[in-house]
Amino acid sequence: MDAYLSLTFAFIIGSLPFSWLLVWFLKGVDLRSVGSGNPGATNAFRVVGPRWGTFALILDIAKGLAAVLLAATLAPDIGWLPAGCGFAAILGNVFCPFLKFKGGKAVATASGVFLGLVPIPFLMTAAIFALVFWVTRQVSLGSVAGALVLPLILTLLYFFETQLAPHGSVVLLVWIAAALVIFRHRANIKRALQGEELAFKKKQET
Repeated sequence: MDAYLSLTFAFIIGSLPFSWLLVWFLKGVDLRSVGSGNPGATNAFRVVGPRWGTFALILDIAKGLAAVLLAATLAPDIGWLPAGCGFAAILGNVFCPFLKFKGGKAVATASGVFLGLVPIPFLMTAAIFALVFWVTRQVSLGSVAGALVLPLILTLLYFFETQLAPHGSVVLLVWIAAALVIFRHRANIKRALQGEELAFKKKQET
């Protein structure tokens, strides 16, 4: 019962559309109707500026982390549950029931999930994201790079049975999450290949 309750709560936590709510509160507009049209933190950053955009990003990361911590609190003896709750939170973010099941691209929420599950490998991946973003100024390419790198790191750690080896459920989750993130960024990838992808400039217009 605790497992099902944890999964349900994790989905609800993940589905909370913080970026959409923040933009609606500050600007009175639907985030899906401005900028890139995505209801996530990256688009919020473009619409309401770096200060509030960063706040939205922190909230989205926090809900992924909260979902993982929830599992550890309600059912600490179920080894697969933290990854299961992480997956539920990611699904809640992507298929948000509050936004007609059309949510964000799951990058920030997934970041919070893997920060809670595998903090050191996640921070290594975050460094890769930062490098790609610094070179390209494109969040989407940094996100795709992270989605490619983290599964490889965790798989190697798992099979070589290192001290940082994750639970098998986490390895399964990271490949599913990576496939989902890349799929959700397919339009961004196409635009990047055509040289049409939106890039952040040093000074944002708000």
